[in-house]
Amino acid sequence: MKAEKPDISVVVPFYNEEESIERLWVKLRASLQELGRSYEVIFIDDGSSDNTREIMRNLAVQDKNLRAILFRANFGQSAAMAAGFEASRGKVVIAMDGDLQNDPRDIGRIVEQLERGYDVVSGWRKNRQDKMISRKIPSKIANRIICSVTDVTLHDTGCSLKAFRGDLLRRVSLYGEFHRFIPALLRMEGAQIAEMPVRHHARQFGTSKYNLSRTFRVIMDLTTIRLLMQHLHNPLGFFGKFALATGCAGCIAFLHACVHFMHNSADVGTFNISVTMTILLWASSFMFMSLGLIGKMIVDTGERRSFSIDVTL
Repeated sequence: MKAEKPDISVVVPFYNEEESIERLWVKLRASLQELGRSYEVIFIDDGSSDNTREIMRNLAVQDKNLRAILFRANFGQSAAMAAGFEASRGKVVIAMDGDLQNDPRDIGRIVEQLERGYDVVSGWRKNRQDKMISRKIPSKIANRIICSVTDVTLHDTGCSLKAFRGDLLRRVSLYGEFHRFIPALLRMEGAQIAEMPVRHHARQFGTSKYNLSRTFRVIMDLTTIRLLMQHLHNPLGFFGKFALATGCAGCIAFLHACVHFMHNSADVGTFNISVTMTILLWASSFMFMSLGLIGKMIVDTGERRSFSIDVTL
């Protein structure tokens, strides 16, 4: 007999957060019990090198509402969240950080907002408790760029506290570094997105995994997400345009070579250049068409997950 699906799944990735994990679990469990709904919590250890893994394992053994996924190595936050989303069974899925900066008391409010007819509710750290130079300014720059490129208007795209409709979320393939762009990926599925202010606390333990270099990684990832938003379902159409352009240019170079050969056969150098350009352009056209076909096959067959799970409790 299948276990009944919980109303709420909470997904929390951890990486070297041994001081925070037990404190978060106590607060998280208390907040979820106050809601009076069935729930499950999924903790993911992203290959921590401290004691996070052992603490998580012990907590999962002690409480049946907590499930633990232990990665063999550090695969990144997107992979950790993807594993948690894939394992989740809840009608509503909550994502949050494990560093105690998100407040579990906001879960009830964000779920209530979701049930007013939205598919995604994203948290807004209106009074963000982070350093101005290293965190706030890069985050604001990245936020504006992300919103302009993805056409998803949010005050705070970097807030990890978000609520999703589980059936819609589990249709999305999350890979690479795309955890920042989940609302944009869901918008591609027709999701209705809302935003609401949430509490934010200063970091108490450990060190932040984010720095200024992340801003440049976001910019690079945006190129991919923009292409996905425009051409995900038809990559052949995107690469086909380049194939057509280079193919036509190759035909022009071929005609130039033929005309030059017939009227000025003594000028071997120009003829050779035209022939070389013809070959290069036609080869490029074939390459672009091949890339389009490969992309279409990838879209049709789906993405292979880029993580390896050691233990699921």
